[in-house]
Order: sequence, then structure tokens, then C-alpha cells
Amino acid sequence: MKDAKVIRSAGVVGSFTLLSRGLGMLRDIIIAYHFGTSLLASAFFVAFTIPNLFRRLFGEGALSASFIPVFIETRTKQGDRAAWEMAAKVVTMIAALLSAIAIVGVLIFSVGLNVPGVSEKWLTTFALSRIMFPYVLFICLAALSMAVLNSYKHFATSAFAPCLLNLILIGVMLLVFPLVGKEPDARAIALAWGVLLAGAAQVAIQMPALKRFGCPFKFSSRWNDPRIRQMLLLMGPAALGMAVTQFNVLIDRMLAMWIGAWAPAALFYSERMIYFPLGVIATAMGTVLLPTFSSHAAKGDHGAMSETIGQSLRHLAFIMIPASLGLLVLSPNILRAIFEWNGSFDAQSTLLSARALMFYAPGLIVFSAAKVFVPAFYAMQDTKTPVRIGIGIVVLNLAMNIIFILTLPTYWKHAGMAFSTVVAEALGMAALGILLAKRIPGIQWRAVLLSFLRCLASALLMAVAAWVVAHHSLPLLQNLLPAKMAQIASVALAVGTGGATYFILALGLKAPELREIKSALKRK
Repeated sequence: MKDAKVIRSAGVVGSFTLLSRGLGMLRDIIIAYHFGTSLLASAFFVAFTIPNLFRRLFGEGALSASFIPVFIETRTKQGDRAAWEMAAKVVTMIAALLSAIAIVGVLIFSVGLNVPGVSEKWLTTFALSRIMFPYVLFICLAALSMAVLNSYKHFATSAFAPCLLNLILIGVMLLVFPLVGKEPDARAIALAWGVLLAGAAQVAIQMPALKRFGCPFKFSSRWNDPRIRQMLLLMGPAALGMAVTQFNVLIDRMLAMWIGAWAPAALFYSERMIYFPLGVIATAMGTVLLPTFSSHAAKGDHGAMSETIGQSLRHLAFIMIPASLGLLVLSPNILRAIFEWNGSFDAQSTLLSARALMFYAPGLIVFSAAKVFVPAFYAMQDTKTPVRIGIGIVVLNLAMNIIFILTLPTYWKHAGMAFSTVVAEALGMAALGILLAKRIPGIQWRAVLLSFLRCLASALLMAVAAWVVAHHSLPLLQNLLPAKMAQIASVALAVGTGGATYFILALGLKAPELREIKSALKRK
């Protein structure tokens, strides 16, 4: 990338995202200790999925994808004042809509609690959902604030905001749980209230940064604006695609609950292992790429855009391929070391979560590709193409989920759901890549393929080395250290050996990604 600001900005986002993911991992360890793969854990995760559906729809998803290009275009052509006037109208409109949705949602879950014949697992889910659903208002406003700050190439504050969710939930479990007693139901309710508090905090922390860039903090109901119409026209197809995709995620959670009260929790813990590297690297890159692509598109500079796409794909492959294979071969070792602390998360929980993780692991590669392809289409103000592909992904994923649930053994059904997610997403990303090649000529696909093959060959040798070290070091370390310390030390030794092996092979093969990333991070 000629402009190394993309990598450096991604590094800023990635650093704070790494902090957030680290805190999130600590949060999940404590949740696993208290709830394991119990009904309360699954109910909490399903209930938390519901407001997150709207967050991705109105916050990080369709709204951000349609808002950022129009906001940047308005600033470029009409100046900051016009852009802030437009932002005020958007905030007012979204706040009014989400407030109405929050009220209706709370009423629906309240009614659901009084419907005769509802099973315990759904009553528990409804009770937690009623508390957490207003989170949708706060988190969507926080995501919209993030979109505005990102358009000014200010990424640090909004990247730190998610840390507050994890810090507050950790604080609830450490400080409030002893006060409410040992009853698991009371603790789950306290955790749900913590989610709501965290949403408000994520909005508040971004206000000073918005003020520095000139945000007037005013509401405006003058929605008859051609820029608003332009944004809504872009948002409509994207909202449809996001709605289908996110409802599919919710349906997956409900299907998992149908498998068993343990299944949503087992899928959640395995997903967390995937979203840690995905969030630190790929999501950080995607956050930076949307405004970068939007700037290229506004200038009509397809050459710079094609170069950025090609190099972004190579850099993500350089990191995600070894991460994927490492998780694949070390899944039970990693889960055991992280979550088993003589609490509710036991050996059975590890086994169930590891089965899903082994099938989720290859998804790191295709999930990260989406962080490049989708922003490229959104930046060109084409939200329809990702929607059409997204609908196909959802339909295929849902069909495969049903097939695996009906055909696989009970304690493998959730692993089949993980596998179907990866396969459907891979086919969708292949289709997006083909269409993108037609829209933006000049992408160095041959260089991307060669990089992929080089990374894959190195990662395979890395995975073998990591597996050998993990399986031979644990018995030796158990004779020297306490059981938990031996598990952690064994995983650390395996990961360190694998990382060193991959790095040495990358040097030996003279991988350009290693040099490019190092150069970009050093450049001031």
C-alpha cells in the first residue's frame, strides 16, 4: 500500500480492539466459571444476540455503510457545517426509531413471560431479554458516533468504547455477584442490567471526541433532505441484507437451543475463539478500509482502490491462515486452558465447544475476506450486490443447518451448524470476489493467490510443530507444575513454537507481507 496510513490506522484500531478482546476473554472466562454451558448461559447469550441484531443493522451495518460515504461526500463538497447538519438529522431519526423499537421489544418480552405453556428455557430467555433489549438504543447511537469519528480518521476513542462493556460486566461479576448471593438466576439478572449500563457508557465516552470535531449535539427533524434520501436509498438494500443475515444468526441461536440447553453456550465459547483474532485484525482493517475506500471512490481513483484491496487481502491471509490452522489443531488444548477453572465449565463443556471450534476455525480466512470485499462495494455506494450474495449465504446456511441437525448425532449437531456457516460464507465470498474483479480492474489476484499458497504451506508446517509440542509437552509439564499451570504453559509453548516456525519460514520465503507490515508500522 502506497499510503501506509491504512495499516497504521488499522494498528490503532487493532491495539484497542486487542485490549477489548482481552477484556472480553476475561469476561467470558468469568461467565464460564459461573454458568458454564448451562441453561442460564445459553439464555443470556441468546438474549444478548437480539439487541446485537439491531446494533449490526442500524449501527455497524447498513447505517454505517450508507452514512459514511454520504457524510464524507458532503464534507468534501459542502464543508463540515453541512455534514454536521446532515448528521443531526440522521441521529434524530435513528434515535426516534430505536426508542420506539426498544419500547415495543420490552412489551413483547413482558407478554411472552405470561404466555401459558412456555418452556423454562424460553421463559429464562424472555426475562433476560426484557432487561437487555433497550441496549439496542445505546449501542446503535454508539456505533453511529463511531461512524462519524471514523470518517474524520479518528479511530482510537470509538475503538476503546467496547472495552467499557467488558469492564462493566467484569465489575458486575466481581463486585455485584457477592452482594446478590449465590443464586444463579439473581446473578444472571445482575449481568443483564450490567449490559444496559455499558451501552449508555459507550455513548458517553465518545461525546468529548465528537465535540472536538465540531459536533453541535442538536436534534433536527427536517428529514426532507436529498442527502438523507440518498443515504436511505443506500441503506434500504443493505438493511435488507443485514436483516436477513442477522435474523439468520438469531435463528441459529434458537435452533441451537432446540438441540439442547447447552448448545448455544458451546457455540458461543467456540465463536469467541474465532472472533478474538478476527476482531483484532480483520475487523480493525475493515473499520479503516470503509472510509479509505470511500475517499478513493469519491475521487474516482480505482487504481488506488484496487491496490488497497490486493494488499489488504494479502496481509489478512498472512495473519489469518496460520491463526486458523493453529486454532484447528489446538482447539481442545486452548479451550481447556482458558475456561476450565474448577467452576461450571467442565471437561464436557470443553469437548462440546472444541467440536464446534474445529469446524469454525477455517472460517477465519473467509470471514476476514468479507472485511475487505463488503466495504469495497459499500464505498462505491453499491449496497445491493452484497445483499444479493448475503441472501444466498443465509438460505444455504439455513438449509445446511437443518440438514445437519436432523442427521448428525446429538452432540455433533452444533458442530455441523458451525461447518455450514463456514461453507456458506466461503461460497459467498468467492462470488463477491468474482463480481468485484469485474467492477474494479487491476486487482493483483495472482499476487493474492501466490501469497495465499505461500502462507498455507508455511502454516501447515507451523500447525504440525504446534501440535507435536502441545501433545508432548503437557505430560512433562504436569510432572513439574500444578495442573492448570501445566495446561497454560503447554499451550503457550505450542503457540510460541508455532509462531516462531511460521516467522522463520516467512523470512526464508521472503514473504513481502512481513516487510510491508513492518515498514508501515515503523513509518511516521
